[in-house]
Amino acid sequence: MIDYIIVGSGLAGISFAEIALLNNKTVVVFNDDSQNSSKVAGGLYNPVILKRFSEVWQAQEQLQLMEGFYSRLSAKIESKVDFKIPILRKFFSIEEQNNWFAASDKPALTPFLSTSLIFNNFEGIDSPFGYGEVLQTGYVDTALLVSEYHDYLLSHQLLRNETFDYNDLIIDEERVSYKGIIARHIVFAEGFGLQANPFFSELPLDGTKGELFIIKAPLLNLDVIVNTSVFILPLGSDLFKVGATYNWKDKTNLPTEEGRAELIDRIKEIISCDFEIINHYAGVRPTVRDRRPLVGTHAEYKRVHILNGLGTRGVMLGPAMAKALFENIEEDIDLDKEIDIKRFTNKRKAKS
Repeated sequence: MIDYIIVGSGLAGISFAEIALLNNKTVVVFNDDSQNSSKVAGGLYNPVILKRFSEVWQAQEQLQLMEGFYSRLSAKIESKVDFKIPILRKFFSIEEQNNWFAASDKPALTPFLSTSLIFNNFEGIDSPFGYGEVLQTGYVDTALLVSEYHDYLLSHQLLRNETFDYNDLIIDEERVSYKGIIARHIVFAEGFGLQANPFFSELPLDGTKGELFIIKAPLLNLDVIVNTSVFILPLGSDLFKVGATYNWKDKTNLPTEEGRAELIDRIKEIISCDFEIINHYAGVRPTVRDRRPLVGTHAEYKRVHILNGLGTRGVMLGPAMAKALFENIEEDIDLDKEIDIKRFTNKRKAKS
């Protein structure tokens, strides 16, 4: 008997698998590549919602945990995945500068917003009003992380590259079993694939499609991430990752002409040099109406759990939410009410 079957191998599944392995638990992970939001994610971690100048929920706690988490992961897969790099918010007016200073006075944001404006002349960008620097930022190379971690799991015979068939899952009081694999618990971490999961399909998981580019811009000299309506992230060799769009209607992983046009327009608002589109990607982020993850245990089946809804901040939320679920299962530590799926299941019970 193993400890955990994990269905899904994006950021959520990887985070839980790694937390379990760190605690000397045994796992088998299922992956069918049906969801690719983790692979095509921007991977930025940023403790501030720059659109509204507000703090990301539990940002400091998440940043502290992910520091060690990705450091250990990098050592395990022998590939650097966590890159510390400043995020600069480009200002378009004096009013935006003033809003920045007002936000930096808020106690929750003081650790994250520099009060020294930056007026660097980055070649290829006109910014007469300068930039504000967000502190404690960077990005995780999610495509590299997913690929290398899959290889690690495969090399230890812990990964099954096949579609999980819910009909073949047998649930008992003390265990679950699936095609000959017997486990103490099963954790579903399928991202937007949750829509097909009969155990949790009633949860209000929505999908927000995002599209991004890899562009080549030889005349753009940038060694920081610039963020406005989109982000521009330097990758080296004149290549930059640019994203992302938000589409709440289209639930496919296919790039669109609409997304392409939107990204091109937004890039032109930021940079003043020519660029070439090298690649165009799309993925559906697993998002929730109340902007909180879906974490917890099935109301009827105590061996069946969920880790989902990481949305646009998966690299920050993944390790923290995986740790919370693991400790809830293994040590009976209560989940934060804001992430516990009981916030929805209890409402349904009350209505019925």
